[in-house]
Amino acid sequence: MTAALLDDLKARGLINQATADEELTKHLESGSITLYCGFDPTADSLHLGHLVPLLVLTRFQNAGHKPIALVGGATGLIGDPSFKAAERQLNTADVVAGWADKIRQQVSQFIKFDGIDNAATVVNNLDWAGQMNVLDFLRDVGKHFSVNAMINKESVQQRLNREGAGISFTEFSYALLQGMDFAELNRRHGCTLQIGGSDQWGNIVGGIDLARRQNGAQTFGLTVPLVTKSDGTKFGKTESGAVWLDPAKTSPYSFYQFWMNTADADVYKFMRYFTFMSVERIAEIEAHDATIEGRKTAQPILAEEVTRLVHGEEALQSARRITEALFSGDIAQLSEAELEQIKLDGLPSSDLQLAGLSEVPMTTLFTDSGMVKAGREVKDALGRNAIFINGVAQGAEDNMKTAEAFSAEKALYGRFFLVKLGKKKYHLFEIAK
Repeated sequence: MTAALLDDLKARGLINQATADEELTKHLESGSITLYCGFDPTADSLHLGHLVPLLVLTRFQNAGHKPIALVGGATGLIGDPSFKAAERQLNTADVVAGWADKIRQQVSQFIKFDGIDNAATVVNNLDWAGQMNVLDFLRDVGKHFSVNAMINKESVQQRLNREGAGISFTEFSYALLQGMDFAELNRRHGCTLQIGGSDQWGNIVGGIDLARRQNGAQTFGLTVPLVTKSDGTKFGKTESGAVWLDPAKTSPYSFYQFWMNTADADVYKFMRYFTFMSVERIAEIEAHDATIEGRKTAQPILAEEVTRLVHGEEALQSARRITEALFSGDIAQLSEAELEQIKLDGLPSSDLQLAGLSEVPMTTLFTDSGMVKAGREVKDALGRNAIFINGVAQGAEDNMKTAEAFSAEKALYGRFFLVKLGKKKYHLFEIAK
């Protein structure tokens, strides 16, 4: 299974670098090994950038190896300087601890902890780093790291060479903490392989060297590529910010739409990275799409696969219902929870004060809400019966009937009004409490 795993990772383009390539292959083929990947709690949720290494852990577990997900309760207090333009804002221990607990729960969605011989483990590096005093750290860990080598790391050089930036001793010491993690997991769990993004290569090599010096052990590192988009823009970012794995921060509908909007130049690569579909099946989809004009078949498949993987079947079906309802204008099928998803991040939204609406024309309400830039657009749409409030068409004579159209008894679930202007412009109003 390991040979097939490595072939699959290479075919997917998921191996960026590996230490001692041939020896690593032999090591993996010798039997079930223990590997780990670290996730620092720099926010209260993981985001799409974390998904590739997290799914690589899953791929290794499916091939019979034992994964460890390390939550960086200690390293999260410091901040990784790797290729960051400036010093991170330090967070309090209580905040980082709370984030670490949430990330532990998220990681648990993707790897199995029960019912199999190679069950996964979640660890927190604060359990050992928090017990070490500064003298022991300097003597037992710092002694093995060359400042010369650390300064020459590309990620450090970028900060040193950027005018006015520099790097603090706090962030400079991050590599020692991550190296200590690998050596500690090697001692405690027999862990022999670390997985990380390509920006972690220097930190991984440092951990391999520390495990050799402290434990006399041979360990290995493997990095996955940082995901990039073909147009040069940052992957996993939208106009509203990062795409999070937590449905309370990025709704399943918005998550689904992110993948639906994938560019044709990226979609097949993302299918290889983010799904468990076979590379052969992905190649078939790509070959088929090359023969058709217009909208490709890959985006809906990618959106369904990844949304199901991260949020589950029920959330996927909800995202599809919202998509179909907004396209067709038939919003009666939407649940209250689905309207709440739309309000979170699916559409522009506003609070609505019912008092005084009888004196407010629709032209003013929709302009003030930001739905349109000028009232003339509303008048034109009303003249064409092209404004719908909860699915009911509004005409030119309804401009001054705002209070009637937005009466509380007509609100969906006593709260919501979904306004559609023309074919594509939507705005969600919620009655203010």
